[in-house]
Amino acid sequence: MARAEIAARTLRTDRWWLPPLTTFVGLLLISIYAAFRTFQGDYYWVDQYHYLTPMYSPCLTEECVPAASHFGQWFPALPGFLTPPLLIIPFLLGFRITCYYYRKAYYRAAWASPPACAVAEPHSKYTGETRFPLIAQNLHRYFFYAASLLLLINIYDALLAFGTGVGLGNLILLVNVGLLAAYTLSCHSCRHIAGGRLKHFSKHPVRYWTWTQISKLNNRHMQLAWASLIFVCLTDLYVALVASGTISDLRFIN
Repeated sequence: MARAEIAARTLRTDRWWLPPLTTFVGLLLISIYAAFRTFQGDYYWVDQYHYLTPMYSPCLTEECVPAASHFGQWFPALPGFLTPPLLIIPFLLGFRITCYYYRKAYYRAAWASPPACAVAEPHSKYTGETRFPLIAQNLHRYFFYAASLLLLINIYDALLAFGTGVGLGNLILLVNVGLLAAYTLSCHSCRHIAGGRLKHFSKHPVRYWTWTQISKLNNRHMQLAWASLIFVCLTDLYVALVASGTISDLRFIN
C-alpha cells in the first residue's frame, strides 16, 4: 500500500524538532570536550590521591605517568600528537555508537532518519543497517565485551584510590563506575546474553532471575546512557581540575 500523499512534511503542531535538536547539541558538546581532553595529554592523574580519570584508563604507553600505569606500559610512546586514550577510545566509542539507544538518538538528531515520529525524512531511500558502514552496528555485542573489561579496570582504579584515604574524588569515581556499570548491564546485548535464547525459563531459574533484573535496568537504558556519559565527563573534569592545581580535593579521611 502506498503512503498517503500529503504535501506537508508533517501534520504535527507540537515542537517535535526540540528533542532531536537537544540531543544533537548535547552530543556535540560532549564530543568536543572528549576530543579536547583526549589530545590534551595531561592532567589525568593525581599522584597524591591516586585519582586516574576514566578517559585515560588503562594508561598503557610509555608516556604515561608510571604510577598511573596500573597494568604496565605495554606500548612505546605514541608519535606526534597521539595520546594514550586513543588506544581505548575505539572500544568505548564503538560500544556507545552501536548502542541501540544511541543509534536512535543520532539517527534522528544528526541524519534526520527520521527526525521524529510522524515526520517525513528527507532521504529518498532506506536500506536500514544492511550496508556499509551501518552493517558494522552488528558488532555491538563484541564492543560490549570490550566495554565490560574496561569497566572492571575502572572499578579497580576507583577502589585503588582508597589506599590514600577518602576524599570527594573517591566518591565521584565510585558514582562514575556505578553509572557505567548500570549502563553496561542495561545494554540490550547483555540482556540477550543473560536469557534471550532460552526456550524454557522454568528450566533455568538463575538465568531467568538475572534476565528479569537486567530487563528492569533495560527500561532505563536511555536515562542511564545519558547519565553515565555526562558523569564520565564530569569525573574527568574534576580529576583534571585537581591534577592541575585549579581546585583542591575535599578530604574526609587522610
